[in-house]
Amino acid sequence: MLDQSEPLVDLLSTFSPADLEKLMLISPKLAELNVERFHQWRRPFNIKNAKQSIEAFQGDVYTGLAVENFSDDDFLYAQEHLRILSGLYGVLRPLDLMQPYRLEMGTKLVNEKGATLYAYWGDTITDNLNQQLQRLKSEVLVNLASNEYFKSVKPKKLHADIITPVFKDWKNGDYKVISFFAKKARGQMSAWVLQNRIDSPEALLEFNVDGYVYSASHSDEKSPVFIRKQD
Repeated sequence: MLDQSEPLVDLLSTFSPADLEKLMLISPKLAELNVERFHQWRRPFNIKNAKQSIEAFQGDVYTGLAVENFSDDDFLYAQEHLRILSGLYGVLRPLDLMQPYRLEMGTKLVNEKGATLYAYWGDTITDNLNQQLQRLKSEVLVNLASNEYFKSVKPKKLHADIITPVFKDWKNGDYKVISFFAKKARGQMSAWVLQNRIDSPEALLEFNVDGYVYSASHSDEKSPVFIRKQD
């Protein structure tokens, strides 16, 4: 979706470090770094100026994804079945090249299509997912994105049942979503689905990585809950 990414880069290239600091609520140092990144953004992408997206992203979700354990076949399977939502790139496949950037999907960036990135991307992300669902002849999408990013998808226009797993840890006498652990678990489930070629909602319930197990009593049909008690 680089044709859609480029106008965003052009817009953000007009921002000063102070502008970017205010827009993204980041430190002066990070603002300067990302102003430089937007100024250096160039097409075409190649292996000298870009990285494959699955190798480029960092954070708790990607720690859980642990791509260092993927085989070549796992990467190829992921290319067909995993999609990464991005504020700048819209939808990325794992092996797609990308240049570094910072642009959270929830950023209130006034642009030619509205006041937010949700307005900018409109139906584009949903349409892309529908095309791939059709190619795979799949009627199920497993949503392991954060709420901020999945808001860029329009469920009523998506031609699939959406399954949104939830991960809860035992704390202070109850099972609760703890952000750090839940993020990592979303990455772990992504890896587990890809490496085990999981292809049905029923098989998804067998997930049992890092102490998590499915709890029917906490779940409903579209939101299976996986719970864990740690010592």
